[in-house]
Amino acid sequence: MGILVFIKMFGAVMLLLYAVRMVRTGFERAAGPTLRRAIGKASSGPVAGALSGTAVAILLQSATAVAILAAGFATSGFISTAAGLAVLLGADLGSALVVQFLVFDLSWLVPLLLGGGAWLFLKLDARSAKQIGRILLGIAFILIALQMIGEATTPLKEARFMPQFAGFLAQDTPTAMAVGALLAFLVHSSVAAVLMIAALVQKTGLPHEAAIPLVLGANIGAGFVALWLTRGMDRKAKLLPLGNFLFRSTGAVLVMLALKFQDLPLASISNDPAQQIVAVHVLFNLLLVLVCLPLTRPVAWLVERLVPDREEQEEADRLTPQSALDKQLVGNPRLALASATRELLRMGELVEVMARPVLMMLEKGSEPEIRRLQQLDKQVNAIHSSVKLYIAEVNRGELTGEQAERSMELVGFAVNLERAGDLVAKNLLELALELQKNKISFSQEGLKELTWMHDRVLANMELALNVLVSADVASARELIAEKDKMRTLERESHNRHLERLKSKTLQSMESSNAHLEVMRSLKEINSLFAAAAVPILAREGLLRDTRLVPAE
Repeated sequence: MGILVFIKMFGAVMLLLYAVRMVRTGFERAAGPTLRRAIGKASSGPVAGALSGTAVAILLQSATAVAILAAGFATSGFISTAAGLAVLLGADLGSALVVQFLVFDLSWLVPLLLGGGAWLFLKLDARSAKQIGRILLGIAFILIALQMIGEATTPLKEARFMPQFAGFLAQDTPTAMAVGALLAFLVHSSVAAVLMIAALVQKTGLPHEAAIPLVLGANIGAGFVALWLTRGMDRKAKLLPLGNFLFRSTGAVLVMLALKFQDLPLASISNDPAQQIVAVHVLFNLLLVLVCLPLTRPVAWLVERLVPDREEQEEADRLTPQSALDKQLVGNPRLALASATRELLRMGELVEVMARPVLMMLEKGSEPEIRRLQQLDKQVNAIHSSVKLYIAEVNRGELTGEQAERSMELVGFAVNLERAGDLVAKNLLELALELQKNKISFSQEGLKELTWMHDRVLANMELALNVLVSADVASARELIAEKDKMRTLERESHNRHLERLKSKTLQSMESSNAHLEVMRSLKEINSLFAAAAVPILAREGLLRDTRLVPAE
């Protein structure tokens, strides 16, 4: 029986982890830029930061994912350590609320989620519909996994060792917390860990004296996960998970000590033991937000002194990726062109890093932040020159017709990426400086339109880089279709902007030139990235020679 229980439990836990990841992937692909921008606005205040962290964690079903996103913003200098800590406190509460929702009996929803999700994912071609289908399927799989965990743990209630094991954990609080921390670290998800503990309480009768330390330990372990995942990132990125780990671990220990003197009135919360344990998890994270939010600045000061600050240039040199252009492969065109493709990926990712915070810079960017982003264009230009010279050297050798064609495609895409970098650095970011200098802002409707365009461009950038590597025909078709959608979106936004000018909306009149310039630049950037699909579709005979109607 023991082996069978282990196999069932292992399969259920793996399905749970996969399902959580599936939901997170769906939200990232459907609304990734919007979620990132929500975190990027954390600098407006600790309360706003905590609320944005809570909302994003609920959607991604992972406080760790929010921690990684916030660490990236901290590295770029867009949010301070204190603001980032507020985001992470809110994210912890958000993931706890996800557990509270999932612990209810939602088995009746599973057929609806499976049917609706599969239909959206398989039958519709629109990207957003497919991702919504992915999200619904992921939630259904989570509920199925929880049912499997419940079924797998039911035999443990009759196991001879269970009373002794539960009694040991109830008597040895530090060990119980360590077990909970280890569980959360192994599954890399506080949501999964707490749900598993709740299932043990429900199915095996695990007492609260053992379950509460396990839950508090799981919070410590979840905090350590983010610390572990950012260990290879730079100093600023490490500060956020370290501060959050201090909040979680200190809070868990203090709460555990307080419970030695005062019992929680769990019976007044719910009659269901599993829901009582989950309520402890939610209350703990809510308490952390209320108590620790005013302490984000002092803790930020503390962690900035705990982590040594190395020389900035040494840090930059260590973090700067090495060029993928291997001179020793010049005589082997197949491998040399693969190296050039990898370098183009790095170039495209740099342009994406520049473009991602553009809307934030246009809204309220500071001059140092904008200038820092503009400096990345120098790296883009350097890679552009290196790729051209490298491929020119490769072309001096003997290439097949297919390899020669591929080399020209790579050079063309490098030119497009260099132009896209210029549009971001010299058009959009310079425009951001001008807007901040003259204190001009977009109207609410205009900003919403630009945000929608910006989100689509960022999503298409990622798709274009995937197409560059995979040469997938279906993805290439989607990329070209997005180009047409962007043209329609620009035209509709242009018409709505003119309507606002007719109604003499003050903000629209002040920002009119900027609004139109941002639209044009975003459309052109999108077209430059979409060009990665043209050679693939041309080889397959899937492109028209002209859009003109033949003359009679």
